[in-house]
Amino acid sequence: MSALDRLRDLGIELVAPPPAVGSYVPTLVVDGWCWVSGMLPLADGSVVHPGIVGADVGLEEAREAARVATSVLLSRLAADLGSLDRIEQWVSLTGYVQSAPGFHDQPAVMNAASDLVVEVFGPAGRHTRAAVGVAALPLAAPVEIAAVLRVR
Repeated sequence: MSALDRLRDLGIELVAPPPAVGSYVPTLVVDGWCWVSGMLPLADGSVVHPGIVGADVGLEEAREAARVATSVLLSRLAADLGSLDRIEQWVSLTGYVQSAPGFHDQPAVMNAASDLVVEVFGPAGRHTRAAVGVAALPLAAPVEIAAVLRVR
């Protein structure tokens, strides 16, 4: 079963990814390595659950935002690689969580992203990860997720 089929089984439809909004490229492939710039949880042009996790945004809302950001990242990969089936191995996810002082559940937020990648890609989705609490993110997004992968 293809990655796209597994996404559909999970009820996730990939959409056109948003364009880069700065002086960078969204993805860069060099010698079989693919770096993906940080992706925000955007749906219909708006940030899903904007705000500070642990203050304005609850844990479950933040986890949903992490899944949406991962879906945006997958949309970006599908558009730029031509097919998600070019992905050989997920190497690393880095998740930035806009966090209130005293909020320490960044790993729980990022588990939603990691779990989605493994659900879709199986063993090739197993990856290293960092879950980092930050004071602010663009557009008041609760999360931003970047990735490194090996591709065919």
